[in-house]
Amino acid sequence: MEISNIVMSYDGVSNQLDGVTSSLEKGKITTIIGPNGCGKSTLLSIISRNHTASHGKVRLENKDILEYKAKEFARKIAIVYQTNITPHQLTVEKLVSYGRLPHQNLLSRTVEEDQAAIDWAIDCTNLHSIRDRHLEQLSGGQRQRVWIAMALAQKSEILCLDEPTTYLDIYYQIELLELIKKLNNEYSLTIVMVLHDMNQAIKYSDHIILMKDGKVLTEGVPTDVMTKENIKEVYGVDVLVETNELTGMYMVPITI
Repeated sequence: MEISNIVMSYDGVSNQLDGVTSSLEKGKITTIIGPNGCGKSTLLSIISRNHTASHGKVRLENKDILEYKAKEFARKIAIVYQTNITPHQLTVEKLVSYGRLPHQNLLSRTVEEDQAAIDWAIDCTNLHSIRDRHLEQLSGGQRQRVWIAMALAQKSEILCLDEPTTYLDIYYQIELLELIKKLNNEYSLTIVMVLHDMNQAIKYSDHIILMKDGKVLTEGVPTDVMTKENIKEVYGVDVLVETNELTGMYMVPITI
C-alpha cells in the first residue's frame, strides 16, 4: 500500500493530516504512534476507507482504494475499532459469521467455505470454549478477540486495528498483542495498528510510523525510530533507552 501526500481537513482550514506520505509493506506489522491529536486514527481511517482524504491518494496493489467496490475492498482490508457496540443477544459465533458478508453473492461461495472461515477465525483467536456464549457475558478482552475473529473471517489481506489494547488490563493487552504477532507470523497477515504504548510498539512492530502534528516525523524499524531524541521532540519527555537479553530494547520516561 502506498500513501501519497494525504491531507485531511475537517473544517476547511486546519489540517488533521498535512501531507502524509508513507508505504505499508506486505506481511509486516506496521504501528502508527504519536501523541493525542496527531492524526494516527485519522490516517488509519483513511487507509481503511472510512474517511476520504481532502487531498492525496492511497493505492493498494497499484489501484486507488476509492476505485474498489465495497465488497471487493472488504476482502482486501478489515478494521477493528478501539470501541465497538456489542449487540445484545448475539452469540460469539453469530457475530464472527458477519465477517463473511463481503463474500456473499460470489459464484464461488459455498456454505462450507463460510463455515470453514468462521471455524478458522474462532480457532485463531482461541474462542472455542465460548463460541456459543452471548457477547454481554464476556470480559473486555474476550469481546475484543471476538471482533478480531469477525475481521479474520473476512479473509482480508490486511487487518487494521485502532488502539486495540485500550480499556484492557495488562494481561489482556499482552494476550491480544501476542495474538496479533501470531496472526502475522503464522498466516503472513499484514497488520496496521495504532498504539499509545511505546514499549509495546517497539516489541510488536516491524515498522513504526512516528507522527507529530498531522505529519510523519520519521519511520522505519523500531531501533531507528524510537530514539530518545525523537521521543523528546514528539512527546516532550526525556526517556532512558535500554536493551537487555530478556526484553530487548525498552524505554523508561525519566522527566518532563
